Amino acid sequence: MKKVKVLVVGVGNMGLSHARAYAANDGFEIAGLCSRGIDQRVDIKSEFPSVALFNDYGEALKAAKPDAVSINTWPDTHGEYAKMALNAGCHLFIEKPLAATVKEAEEIAALAKAKGLKIVIGYILRVHPSWVKFVEIGRTLGKPLVMRMNLNQQSSGAQWEVHKQLMNSISPIVDCGVHYVDVMCQVTGAKPKSVHAIGVRLTDEVKPGMYNYGQLQVTFDDGSVGWYEAGWGPMMSETAFFVKDMIGPKGSVSIAMDESKTESSDVDAHTKTSALRVHHGALKADGTLARKDDIIRMDDEPGHQELCNREQAVFLDAIRSNRNMSLHVEEAISSLRIVLAADESVRTGKVVHL
Repeated sequence: MKKVKVLVVGVGNMGLSHARAYAANDGFEIAGLCSRGIDQRVDIKSEFPSVALFNDYGEALKAAKPDAVSINTWPDTHGEYAKMALNAGCHLFIEKPLAATVKEAEEIAALAKAKGLKIVIGYILRVHPSWVKFVEIGRTLGKPLVMRMNLNQQSSGAQWEVHKQLMNSISPIVDCGVHYVDVMCQVTGAKPKSVHAIGVRLTDEVKPGMYNYGQLQVTFDDGSVGWYEAGWGPMMSETAFFVKDMIGPKGSVSIAMDESKTESSDVDAHTKTSALRVHHGALKADGTLARKDDIIRMDDEPGHQELCNREQAVFLDAIRSNRNMSLHVEEAISSLRIVLAADESVRTGKVVHL
């Protein structure tokens, strides 16, 4: 079959990983790499010696004539860049969030539908077998559910610089929160009702009006509740930085990870699951637990690059098989709606009803 020519826009951490995924997939041909200052990137020239390099996205679209565009730039550019790609007739892979507002995300979805183009959003946990199993088990625990999740990162050096740059346009609970709120929505299959959130700026290195620590609480119409916590910076604790569990009337499931052997700054730690611990709440006649916890160890535990490879395999299949991606996009917008409501709650101090 004809290769899909893809233009990769943004070649930082995620963009570079996706570029490598395209290079490793025989179904893709990299039509170009685009980033401000890419002419100075010796590493890019060395790894992709025969690929065209562009400093300007608009010029890249015209010159490369891609079939698809992969957007991995700062979040505040996503909406504009997505519309440019779709208006150029290109299928779209885009890192989360899809846009800065729900309205703009809905406009992008409508534009793709009108033009018959595919959108795949970088919800990396959806291609992770352990997280798929985590969701599957969570659905067996009964209702209502209590969902507890966090991802705090003790960042310093170059990573802290990236986080500060991100916080020029997006807060930690919006940037990372869409992943875990999406998991909550998948497990419950319910509609979110209300969101309350708190946030605090812990350092003058973060611009005024932004916060580098936040926590949200969301309620669903089936009675389920969930919280998510995220903090970035050199002051963050390495204790309990990774909590991922779900509790229902029948028991609980938790992602068990040995934090003593993993640092919160390790990108693979964001998805890594040493094991799933399944707890059964049933009791014997004497009131003691009827059975011991099950420990499920996953044979297939992909790292960050392999997960990016899998995401791009999904993108290729969506294009070649003409998959209907409407539900995928709708669910991405739903999780975006929740985290943006949380951001509004932090800034207003009020509960946001959805």
